[in-house]
Amino acid sequence: MSTQYGATARAVRVAATAAALAALLTACGDGGGDDAKDGEPEKAGVASSAPAGQSAPPQESGPSGPDMSTTLATISGSNGLQIVIHSAVREEGGFLTVNGTLKNTTDKLVVTPPQWSGQEIQVQKTGPSLAGVTLVDKVEKKRYYVLRDTEGYPLTTTGVNSMQPNQSISVFAQFPAPPATVGQVDIQFPLMPTATIEIS
Repeated sequence: MSTQYGATARAVRVAATAAALAALLTACGDGGGDDAKDGEPEKAGVASSAPAGQSAPPQESGPSGPDMSTTLATISGSNGLQIVIHSAVREEGGFLTVNGTLKNTTDKLVVTPPQWSGQEIQVQKTGPSLAGVTLVDKVEKKRYYVLRDTEGYPLTTTGVNSMQPNQSISVFAQFPAPPATVGQVDIQFPLMPTATIEIS
C-alpha cells in the first residue's frame, strides 16, 4: 500500500496550475440539492466540525509539510474508518488543498469503500484513491471535484484500498478554490456523514 503523499504533494504544485484552469470549467456543478438526490445509500456515522473562529491560525508551509495539530472536522463512519480534517488552504494557482488523517479505529482490517475512488472511468484506471471526495459551497450552490492533472490522474492520495488495525495515514486532496468570499464549505466522502470545514 502506498499513499504517495510526500512525492505527490510536491508534484501537485507543478501540475495543478495548468490543471486548475481546465478543471475549474468542468468541476463545478449544482451542489444545492439534498445528498439523497445523488443516489447514495443513507450515510451512517458521525461528523463534527470545529466551532467557527476557534481553529488555529494558518501555519506557514515549510519542509515539514502541512500542520496536523489542528482539527477542523472529524468524520466517523459506521465501518470504523475516521477522517480528521486538519486544514483547507488556498494555494497559488487558484486551487484549495485539504489535508487530513485517515484512521482505522478498529482492531481489524477494514477495506476502504470503492466509492471513494469516484465513478469516472479515467480515475478508476489509477486504482484506489480519494477522487470521489467533493466540496460543496452552499452559498454559491456549487460542487467542486478533485482536480486531475493533464493525464487525468486525480490530485489526491492514491493506493489506499485497506487499512490495518489501528493504522493512521496522512491524506490530501486538491480542488478548484471557491471564490475568496467563501469562508467555509462542506466536505463529502461517499457513504460518510458530511462535515463543514473552514477555509484559510
